[in-house]
Amino acid sequence: MFRRPGRHVTSANPELAPFRLPWSAADPDRNPFAWDEAEEARLTALITSMVPTPPSQGHSSEGWAFYHAVTELLAARYGRWTCGWHWGVGEGGGGGVVASWCCVPHSVGEPGPTAARVVDSLLEWRDWLEELADRFEWLAPPPDASAEDRSWHLERAATRLMTLVVDRTGAEDGWYGLCTLVLIWFLSSAGVEPEEARRMVDEAIGGRFASWTTPKQTLVDAVGEDLAVRATGTRPSLDV
Repeated sequence: MFRRPGRHVTSANPELAPFRLPWSAADPDRNPFAWDEAEEARLTALITSMVPTPPSQGHSSEGWAFYHAVTELLAARYGRWTCGWHWGVGEGGGGGVVASWCCVPHSVGEPGPTAARVVDSLLEWRDWLEELADRFEWLAPPPDASAEDRSWHLERAATRLMTLVVDRTGAEDGWYGLCTLVLIWFLSSAGVEPEEARRMVDEAIGGRFASWTTPKQTLVDAVGEDLAVRATGTRPSLDV
């Protein structure tokens, strides 16, 4: 089952927790992002004014309040897709892909550098979503694929996406939460209803992934095949 991450990847608004984000709200093609130097300066100034002082408050409730307020600000300004801006790599960040942000105690400090970390993290997260959108399009089964061929494409996509997530997260603490979400997003992009996609992915992984453990290729292949069969009812073709 998909273990929901702890407070370091949640929000005061549960709908802004990254693991709740549907692909329809994350897909860059459906959620444009107008960004230039002027907008970067405006956002940086806004966030700088929000940073708690003195810097030691990053370790207190004021630091967490700032973190939640930034998430609300970004979602209101650019869209719900922004809620993963703080999903950092490793234990501090909850097993995500963002390198510029660790966690409130370590990332909230002087106003200027803190605001810069937020902006860098937001852009990293957007880059990740755009990369996924490109990969989803490339890996999608052809519209006229037979059931066996569609199964083959889904298996190939799942194994490549799992490998990508392992590479980007280092298979550190909680990495499989992001892996689960990426697979759900891919199936959603391929036309599977989100809740059905979540059920399929949870059952295919079946609790076989663990923190700080890089899955063996045989396990990745097995999960990929299991997911493809659950999605199509057919084993992948061997001659595509």
